[in-house]
Amino acid sequence: MTALQQWLQHPERSGVRKTLFQIHLWVGAGAGLYVMLMSLTGSIIVFRNELSGWFPIEWLVKLHENLLFGEKGRLVNGIGAIAVTMICLTGAIIWWPGLKNWRRSLKVSWRSRLARFNWDAHSAVGIWCFLFVLMWGISGFYFSFPQAFYAPASLVDPTDKYTDAILFVLSELHFGRFGWCIEALWAVLGLVPAVLAFTGAFIYCRRMTTAKNTRYLR
Repeated sequence: MTALQQWLQHPERSGVRKTLFQIHLWVGAGAGLYVMLMSLTGSIIVFRNELSGWFPIEWLVKLHENLLFGEKGRLVNGIGAIAVTMICLTGAIIWWPGLKNWRRSLKVSWRSRLARFNWDAHSAVGIWCFLFVLMWGISGFYFSFPQAFYAPASLVDPTDKYTDAILFVLSELHFGRFGWCIEALWAVLGLVPAVLAFTGAFIYCRRMTTAKNTRYLR
């Protein structure tokens, strides 16, 4: 069986997949609380204009933008955005269950036990919302390190005409600034990373407990 055939039919046997799973697991565990914080604050500040005057919204905006630590906080946000992007990409790769099972991995089995339900929810929600989470990761990285985008783009677009337009759209996408209907949708979708962090933490804790019990039995 070639590597491609193995990937298409039995991805669980792939050494690359196992490595990516470990990266996904450990990076996700390390960035879990950060992701939840960014997710919850991001969903709220989508309505920053509407909440202005009724809620300490500017404090939340600064918390989301730089963790209340100015440039140092923005640097941390950039690192966090890299982590989110890495989690997103590795998650999409390890999600692939093989040709026979990919349809089942798109949905949640509501009658299954808690551990299975949690796994299904993490897997299905993650793959359905993959593009949104990836967009937030990339745009978050752009806000922290804009020169990382402008420097290579200037090689093919010296006047920054198209680069500015593309990055402007990326910024608007980050906040969903396309009318109240999209803002409402973004506020709901913005909670997805928090859901993924929570379900991922459950998976992580269960695996650690299982591994500990296995060592004890030996």
